[in-house]
Amino acid sequence: MGNWTVQRIIDKILLDMCGGPKISPTCDIISIGSPDTIVTGVATTFMATFDVIKEAVRQGKNFIITHEPTWFNGMDQTDWCENDSIYLAKKKYLEDNGVTIWRLHDHMHMGSETDYIYKGLIEELGWRNYLQKDEPQPWIYEIPHTTLRALADEFKKIFHMDTIQIIGSPDMEVKRVGILVGGGSLGLGVEVMPMQVMERDRLDLMVVGDITEWTICAYLNDAYQMGFNKGMLTLGHERSEEFGMKYMEKWLKERFTDFPIAFIDAKEPFRYL
Repeated sequence: MGNWTVQRIIDKILLDMCGGPKISPTCDIISIGSPDTIVTGVATTFMATFDVIKEAVRQGKNFIITHEPTWFNGMDQTDWCENDSIYLAKKKYLEDNGVTIWRLHDHMHMGSETDYIYKGLIEELGWRNYLQKDEPQPWIYEIPHTTLRALADEFKKIFHMDTIQIIGSPDMEVKRVGILVGGGSLGLGVEVMPMQVMERDRLDLMVVGDITEWTICAYLNDAYQMGFNKGMLTLGHERSEEFGMKYMEKWLKERFTDFPIAFIDAKEPFRYL
């Protein structure tokens, strides 16, 4: 197939995933580097943190496909940070090592009937058979009876987390579970949506990425305090979406064989004292 450029790889990804570019305007842009770069290897990740970039360079991979921004804001704008010391140091390292970064966000979530972030998460959890097929979105699962404590312990192992925030009794029974990854648990522009999903789908537990403490958090605290069998388990944005980018490693390897491809885990952004 010859040498693959960044743009040629992007074009094939979007064609196979969505039938071509579907969303405009979009944050799915090259945030640094050139579309004409000849690719020596691809790294997929939730976010191109400095540690992820260093590991990609160590592995000899000069094209990073990231789900979230490189430059600390939603559209990767850099006019605000042209003289910022952190921006300049990161940019210099990327340029010195010839790394190109492309963001794959909108098309992963909304470019086709498949939300690939959810697909990767479900694969990691092994919950494919629990997905409620009559739901229009991949949010609702009916799992074998367990408790919130047992599920939290299982999630800590799967997601490599030291601690997990919960609302509700650790011993509450859990069967019907909703998952709203990343910013989805903020309501996708409708802040009451997570509570509406809880009630409409008779959920015991909501697994969330981001939270607003006066919406779903307050709603479920009130439910718990009034004796309802309701609870919440918080993964955070990164942990809830990272495994979609792990799935992308497999997806890409099914389509590209001329260069190495590897997933690099951005890891949970917090440490706990």
